[in-house]
Amino acid sequence: IIGQSPAMQEVFRKIQKLAEAEANVLILGENGTGKDLVAHAIHHFSPRQGKPFASIDMGSIPETIFESELFGYEKGAFTGAKDSKAGRMEIAKEGTLFLDEIGNLSAAMQSKLLSALERREITRLGDTKTKKIDVRLICATNADLMQMVADGTFRQDLLYRINTIEIHIPPIRERGDDILLLADHFLAVYAQKYNKHIKGISIDAKSMLLKYQWPGNVRELQHTLERAVIMTDSSIIKSHNLMLQSNSSAYNRNRELQTMNLEELERDAIERAMQKAEGNISKAAELLGITRYTLYRKLNK
Repeated sequence: IIGQSPAMQEVFRKIQKLAEAEANVLILGENGTGKDLVAHAIHHFSPRQGKPFASIDMGSIPETIFESELFGYEKGAFTGAKDSKAGRMEIAKEGTLFLDEIGNLSAAMQSKLLSALERREITRLGDTKTKKIDVRLICATNADLMQMVADGTFRQDLLYRINTIEIHIPPIRERGDDILLLADHFLAVYAQKYNKHIKGISIDAKSMLLKYQWPGNVRELQHTLERAVIMTDSSIIKSHNLMLQSNSSAYNRNRELQTMNLEELERDAIERAMQKAEGNISKAAELLGITRYTLYRKLNK
């Protein structure tokens, strides 16, 4: 995890504080800020280092297979269950269980997860025996869980269970010169990968990197530098290699709309994506940068 800004130093401080703790952790931050890296770091410096680290993206799991993924199943539990399989909670035994995008859980899934965490035991699908679980829980989300509790879409008792300690990962636009540190890092990585002899980034390009708002955060910066390395024929990355102008203009236009109702903005974005994708759910979800399952839920809403 690369960063020297005060905001990131606070993140590092909390990771160190958690080194000997067994408390559940909730990592908050926008998409692309590196919440998964922080989860791995917490596990790495904890007493559970060397034990399994199992992760699951709650936003990508249909409700129909939630239980089998999390709790496992026995042979013959359902059509296609040819062999028994351990769930992620079993796989993470004595280690860490990382639940990403926990804000996407439906009410039914929230209830089942809470029950397992409170009892600290699970039952595989198709089995009658319970199994004790010993995991350190880390969750992450880009959603405002407190607002979801107020709206009645997220259980308050589950929120209390998962957020003994909160870590907020700042968006990259609030991290100052960390942008340049990260850019240099990605430049070195991709120059080596694509066998290019690139010495650095021009002053104009650095200025553009610092001025851009990075709605996609570190992930967008990474892809931007990879693309620039691929496309440049020079030994220096220049501003036009970054190809950020159109994206920056689009971001600024979106910023002007922030006074509008967020639900209206979301509905408008979904409608335009569905039109552009000609009704194809998978394509529309890709355009919106969300999972197909998340788009299904938003369409139903």
